[in-house]
Amino acid sequence: MLRIVFMGTPDFAVPTLAGILAAGHRVPAVYTQPARPAGRGMEPRKSPVQQLAERHGLAVLAPASLRSEEAARAFAAHGADVAVVVAYGLILPPAILAAPAHGCLNLHASALPRWRGAAPIQRAIMAGDMETAATVMRMEAGLDTGPICLSERVKIGTDTTAGELHDALAQIGAQLMVRALGLLERNALVCTPQPDEGVTYASKIDKAETRIDFTRPAAEVHNRVRALSPAPGAWIEVAHEGGPQRIKVLRCAIAAPGTGSAPPGTVLDAALTIACGEGAVRVLEVQRAGKRPMPAAELLRGFPIPAGTRL
Repeated sequence: MLRIVFMGTPDFAVPTLAGILAAGHRVPAVYTQPARPAGRGMEPRKSPVQQLAERHGLAVLAPASLRSEEAARAFAAHGADVAVVVAYGLILPPAILAAPAHGCLNLHASALPRWRGAAPIQRAIMAGDMETAATVMRMEAGLDTGPICLSERVKIGTDTTAGELHDALAQIGAQLMVRALGLLERNALVCTPQPDEGVTYASKIDKAETRIDFTRPAAEVHNRVRALSPAPGAWIEVAHEGGPQRIKVLRCAIAAPGTGSAPPGTVLDAALTIACGEGAVRVLEVQRAGKRPMPAAELLRGFPIPAGTRL
């Protein structure tokens, strides 16, 4: 069995840590991001990875940075055969990358070299990609530039949301990482340099991108809605007697050709079909602030948005 330092923070990383433990590997330390204020009370909340690690009695470290000599010495002291990194949230300096005997393996949620960077799931859907991948790579100093060890392609359905793709890739990626560690244990893990062609970058989602721009074609609006669902959520703003109301659109569908013609952002009918720069989309699922997700029809029963409304 390998001696593994695990480094991860969000829900996406949890299945990989669970898989490593189920495979019997030793985990002397888990690194994660510090607890962050969350919820209505803004109380510090431990990361999902920390919660799982503590349930298994693992040592958890949550440094704000790894760039000091002290941090490098503490990391090296774990005597790891390999570090496994999954959505950790900190850049690993050279001293950390070089400390484990077999370096660091990273699980990335794209078909590298396409969508290197912070938001590969969202960017793949936003671009209308029909497939992506879970990829295990050997880490180096560049941003997701390391050689590919294992990769498994995953189809993206025409209505797949980022949340659904996230969950699928987390499970597939966990299985892939456990396979990679088994090969590493047998000195049989072969990693191949990424090709120079096809490189794209998945920049972090900016708040300015979350408001729906209905001047864009319906296909682009549809892709943006599902790329941002369930979080942070694409949104519209509706005039209301109590002031403008922001409503997240969690699901929509491209309306049939000829549904109606009006300036972009105009509500076309009682089913919340909205005109776009080309075509229209029909809103299917929404969420108001502080409320649960609900079908658009349920929203409209208590919050009418009549035809002719401009969003």
